[in-house]
Amino acid sequence: MNPVPPRQQQALVARLMQACGGAHSPQARRKYFISGPQWAAAYQGQALFHAPTREPVGFEEVIRRYAEIGIGYWTTHDTDVIPTSALGTDQQGEIVARIRQALDENGLRCSMVTTETFYHAVWAASPAAESASVRDYAAFRVRNTVEIGHELGAQYAVYWPGSLGYYVQGAIDETETLQWYAAALNAACERDIEVAAKKGRPTLKHCLEAKPFEPQAEILLPTSDAMLAFISSGLLTHPEMVGLNPEYLHELMWGSAPRAALARALVCGKLWHFDINDGYRLKHDVDIAVGLVNPLDWLNVLVLLRSHGYNGPFNLDYKPPRTTSNYGVFAVSFPSAVDRFITLWEMAGEVLADPIIHEATEALKAGGGPVDTRDAEAVAASNRELLTLHELIAHRLVQILLGLHRGRSYSV
Repeated sequence: MNPVPPRQQQALVARLMQACGGAHSPQARRKYFISGPQWAAAYQGQALFHAPTREPVGFEEVIRRYAEIGIGYWTTHDTDVIPTSALGTDQQGEIVARIRQALDENGLRCSMVTTETFYHAVWAASPAAESASVRDYAAFRVRNTVEIGHELGAQYAVYWPGSLGYYVQGAIDETETLQWYAAALNAACERDIEVAAKKGRPTLKHCLEAKPFEPQAEILLPTSDAMLAFISSGLLTHPEMVGLNPEYLHELMWGSAPRAALARALVCGKLWHFDINDGYRLKHDVDIAVGLVNPLDWLNVLVLLRSHGYNGPFNLDYKPPRTTSNYGVFAVSFPSAVDRFITLWEMAGEVLADPIIHEATEALKAGGGPVDTRDAEAVAASNRELLTLHELIAHRLVQILLGLHRGRSYSV
């Protein structure tokens, strides 16, 4: 192939994207509770060792492009759209009014707001630092985010306490830090109750997001299980208002099975919001788009969620690669991520309706017939052949993922 001049490169990308096929219409995409974060689309490719590779993008353009793609919901951190110095001022009100106008003009809704408590220097020792002034500021920030959420019509507030931890052992009293962090969440919930009553709206669903690594050396609430224990600890004034926002990759990072973590949240009735992406075990937070690394695992995750009636948001919390251009973010990254999710969601429906998986699963539950349940050898012998169905079910899942159950085959 001859070199492709810069002026022809977008056309090449567009043509090859169209040639991929399998795209859903914007109308079809809007049928799903998929939300697009401001920070994901506006991510410029920067990282600890990497300079930005893309130009800045404002919320008006992000909202407009999401509407064109068919992403019906928008989410944001407070400081993604409002300068830190403007929080709680008249300027905040002006910006929020512009956001509402952009959402209305493009037919989008704000589903979730979240507070940045990890980037600014004020959080160097976490939002639950020893200094009462830092903690008072943290309480102001989360209360203010609740107010922004109600102004924008959000249903959810998410908290990622990424800097809740320490760099060196012995520097903090962990129990005290957790009590201080709970005080900030209590302030958010109390303010939520006040604002919701004043506006005649339901209170927000407050969702905690865990992450095992970064930015502190040791994290106090590193997993969704730790978050569940924290919610049940007695430190929260309104634990019924607080649930989870697990992130797929955050659970995978420490070697866990995301599906198992989600199941534990479901059992507790606390799976309220879900950040979707992909990546690798025991690696850093690469935030690759859903299904690009672990499509079979993702199929299993969605089978679980479909079978248990999960109806919360799927938030596209990922970073378009540094190699992707500004044009590519909206022409490739987000539409392809949404379409892969929809495909996997529909495949999960096929799994649940598949007669082979259904019969195998029912046979395993039925067991091998009456035996003396105090005789280990008899119980094992009664079920020995049925247990082979575990591998058969896994094979069938792969067949559905690859389309082999529909007769697709490859010549050898």
